[in-house]
Amino acid sequence: MPDDTGDLDSVEEPSRAARYWRIARPIVLLAVALLAARIIIGLVGAIDWSSVWAAVRQLTLPGAILLLLVLVARQSFNAVPLAKFVEGLSLPRSMQNDLGAIVIGTVAPPPSDVVLRVSMFRSWGIDPLEGMAGVTLNTLTFYVVRFSTPALGLILFAFIEADADHMWAAIGSAVVALVILVALVSLSRGDRLARLIGLIAGRVASRFRHEVEPEAWSRAVVEFRGRVGDRVRTGITPSLLALTVMVLAESLLLVTALRLVGVGSDAVATVLVVSTFLVAYPLTLFPLMGLGILDAFLVAAWTQVAGIEYEAPIVAGLIVWRVFSLLVPILLGGIAITWWRRATHDSDDAAPWPTTADPQPEVPQEPSELTTPDPT
Repeated sequence: MPDDTGDLDSVEEPSRAARYWRIARPIVLLAVALLAARIIIGLVGAIDWSSVWAAVRQLTLPGAILLLLVLVARQSFNAVPLAKFVEGLSLPRSMQNDLGAIVIGTVAPPPSDVVLRVSMFRSWGIDPLEGMAGVTLNTLTFYVVRFSTPALGLILFAFIEADADHMWAAIGSAVVALVILVALVSLSRGDRLARLIGLIAGRVASRFRHEVEPEAWSRAVVEFRGRVGDRVRTGITPSLLALTVMVLAESLLLVTALRLVGVGSDAVATVLVVSTFLVAYPLTLFPLMGLGILDAFLVAAWTQVAGIEYEAPIVAGLIVWRVFSLLVPILLGGIAITWWRRATHDSDDAAPWPTTADPQPEVPQEPSELTTPDPT
C-alpha cells in the first residue's frame, strides 16, 4: 500500500531521512535479532562449534540433491500467487521474477528490486503497474499465511502438548491474519468498501505520521482495486493454498536438514519440529527470514526436549537449512537474471530496427512512479 499518496502515478520523493531509514532498518532489525539470539543461546548453553562442523560434514551429495529438490518445490509454490494475480504471467516467469528480486533486494538497497521487477514485466509485455499490483497482492496474501501458521502449529501441538504461551501467540497471529484477509476479500466487493478500508487505514496511520492524509489513502486503495479487478476474488483461494503448502515445504526442508546431520526422530519428533517451526514462523518478519532470533528460538525449544548433547547437531541442521533456504535461492536468482537478460538481448537482436514509418510504441512510465509494499 502506498505510504502517503493516493495516486500511483505521481508519488512524491521521500525525504532524505526516510530514504536513509529504509536502507538502515533491515540492518537495525537484523542486529536486534542477532542480539536476541545471543541472549537465548546463552541461556541454553555454550555451543561446541567443532561438534557443529563435524555434524555438518555428515551431509552427503545425495542429501544435498534432496534438499535442492525440496527447495525447488518450495519456490514453485511460492510463485503461484504472482502468476494468479498478474494476467499473462506464467509460473516459470513468476519464479524468475521472484528469484531475481531476492538477489537484487539482498545486494542493493530499495527500490532496486522494484526496478528489476518492472524491467522484467516490461520485457514480457506486461503493464508494470499491473505487475506491481500483483506483487502487492502477493505480499498481502503471504502476510495472511505468515500469521495463520501459528494456529496450524497449535493444532499439531495438540498431539504432543500445548501451553498457554503457544495458544495466545496463535490467537494473536490469527487475528492479524484475519484482519488482512478481510481487507483482501473486501477489495473484490466494490469501490465503496475499498474506499472505506483506505480511509480507516489512513486514519490509523495518521496517528503515527501526521503528514498522512486519510483521503489520499482512500483514493489510492480505490485505484488499486480498479487495477486488480476480479483477480482478488479468483486468485485468493489458490494463492492461500499454494503459500500454505510453501510453508509446509519449508518445514520439510528443515526436517530433512536436521535428519541429514544426525538429529533423529527419537531425539526430536517430526511433529515437534514442524509444530514449533509453524508457531515461530511470524519471526520470519525480521530480515533474512528471522536469521538469528528464529534460529535461537528453535535451538532452545528442541534442545530442551532432546537434551544438551543434541545442541550441536541441531545448530548444524539449522545451518544447513539456512544455506539452502537463503543462499541457494540467491544463486538461483543470479541464474534467473542471467537467463532473462540473455533472452531479452536475443529478442532485441531478432526484432527489426524501427523506422520513422513504423508506428511508435507508447512510452511506458518510469519505475520511480511505481510503489511496492514493504515486507518488513
